[in-house]
Amino acid sequence: MIEEIRASLSAQRSPKLVDELLESYQEAKNAFYQGGHRLQAVEGGRFCEAAFRLLQEATSGSFSPFGTTLRTDDLIRSLAGIQRGAQPDSIRLHIPRSLRVVYDIRNNRDTAHLADGIDPNLQDATLVIGVLDWVLAEFLRLWHAVTASEAQDIVETLVTRRAPVIQDFDGFLKVLDPNLTAGEHLLALLYHCGQSGATLEQLREWARPGMRSNLGRTLGRLEHMFNYIHRRGEHTFITKRGIQYVDEAHILMPA
Repeated sequence: MIEEIRASLSAQRSPKLVDELLESYQEAKNAFYQGGHRLQAVEGGRFCEAAFRLLQEATSGSFSPFGTTLRTDDLIRSLAGIQRGAQPDSIRLHIPRSLRVVYDIRNNRDTAHLADGIDPNLQDATLVIGVLDWVLAEFLRLWHAVTASEAQDIVETLVTRRAPVIQDFDGFLKVLDPNLTAGEHLLALLYHCGQSGATLEQLREWARPGMRSNLGRTLGRLEHMFNYIHRRGEHTFITKRGIQYVDEAHILMPA
């Protein structure tokens, strides 16, 4: 997926900036999903600097060299001052303001929270990761080199959360927690697959050997008793209710 995004964005924007954006994006996401949930690890500052330079390039044809200080406040005002219609509102307003939120949280996290004994790291890091997802999806929407329907599929997959309990071995999805029930095992796989869903053949291949003989019964229970999944033709998809269950049952992190 990342390589598809790289190719699409690099067709219209500086490959160097795109590489910096995606490398920092992956670092932040990996830090978040590997359980750190520490804002210092997922602050997204490097991502924001690459994103601001992409906005510079899109609106002026050039960008501040790496290693030089970005005057982000001046840049935000400059982008907002672009005549309406000359650039999309996402470039003029929405993306710059979203990036500013990440900067403000990063810079003020030690002083902005009340001394109430509640650790704000998880909620802050979750917000930062959400902003990074949204900004990258907007860049793809604005500058994709694919059809509109392909761009939509990539965006939907991009903003779908990935399950750390799953490891992808060249298309073979392995569930890393051996203690999950058969139903939880299948839900973790479908959660990871997101909008694409999975075929019965894929689920059978990815299931543990002992689960395969009762696979149909397990899927039937998930679909008809709990409404956790929906089957359409050869494909099976997780429902919103299923996503909620997976989140609330805390089965995403490997044991």
